[in-house]
Amino acid sequence: MKTILMVALLGCTFAHAAARADAEKAVSKSGIPYLSDQQAGPPDLVQTIRTRRGGKLLNLDRMLLHSANFAKGWNGMFAAIRNQLSLPAKLRETAIMAIGTLNHAEYEWAQHEKEYLAAGGTAEQLKALRNVDAAMRNSKLFDEAERATLALTTEMTRKINVSAPTMKRIRGVLPDQQVVELIGTVAGYNMVSRFVVATGVELE
Repeated sequence: MKTILMVALLGCTFAHAAARADAEKAVSKSGIPYLSDQQAGPPDLVQTIRTRRGGKLLNLDRMLLHSANFAKGWNGMFAAIRNQLSLPAKLRETAIMAIGTLNHAEYEWAQHEKEYLAAGGTAEQLKALRNVDAAMRNSKLFDEAERATLALTTEMTRKINVSAPTMKRIRGVLPDQQVVELIGTVAGYNMVSRFVVATGVELE
């Protein structure tokens, strides 16, 4: 009887420890918890996000869904940025990788490595984007449109103000529609990096 009781107690102890460990894993570095599937919010919104993500929720989504209305607006804007603009995908992803580097947003960088490669970037270019200042000067790895994109992204991220020469440069390689879309993309993904860093979102 004592043996059975001890086994039962040990079993409860391990179960509580496992539950505690799971709970700790479900909390971001900021202490704000990631919402579980059961907590995630309005089913139609969650399904929309899952569809855009290929059937899954990221830790970013589990953080955003603390506010369903905010998550809804976020999802709509980034769905447009990712899928509905005329800006070439490689320039979009070049800007995003640079922002990840400049803002020390490793989550943002990791989520977009595959996207950058899928958009036509190379592993060598990806490595070079870990040093954005050097990449801006590297005419062997990056063409003029890419270097101009990096210049615009750097000024917007570090200074907010964009110099007249940099604006003239980017307008020299892209039509104004794409310049506006690129500026919006840089602004949007600076928001992403600031959000994930402040909330402590970690890789899944």
